[in-house]
This record gives sequence, structure tokens and C-alpha cells, in this order.
Amino acid sequence: MKTMTCQQLGGPCDLALSGNTADEVIKLQDKHLREAVAGGDNSHQDALKAMKGRWKHPMKGMGWYRDTKKAFAELAED
Repeated sequence: MKTMTCQQLGGPCDLALSGNTADEVIKLQDKHLREAVAGGDNSHQDALKAMKGRWKHPMKGMGWYRDTKKAFAELAED
């Protein structure tokens, strides 16, 4: 298991997100951003917009995805 923070994934806070794969951590980040904004936390709004935009623009989004997977792979196990 490895851990990345919301901030490492492009968000504004230091919430730790842990998973066995980069995809697990990315899904946790997506959920965290949606819940934070739904709960009225406007500091996460830009990150949520960016997350939604990545999937609307697949070529640009794939660059972020590859970079995130690489950063996750380079992390030490928890």
C-alpha cells in the first residue's frame, strides 16, 4: 500500500489517500473532491473542475494520468 496526498494529486489539502494501485488512489481523490465541494468546501472546487476536465480532454488527461501513475510507482510502500 502507498499513500499520496490530495495536494500531490492536484488538490489543495494534505488529506492522505492510500491504495494498492495508482488507480485506487485516483478514485479516492475523485470521491474526496466531490464530497468536499458538495459539503461546501470551495477550496477544492478548482481541483474538481480540473479532474472533470481531464476526462473531457482525454489527450491532456492522459498526461496527468501517466505522471500520477509514475509518481505513485516511485513512492515507497507504507
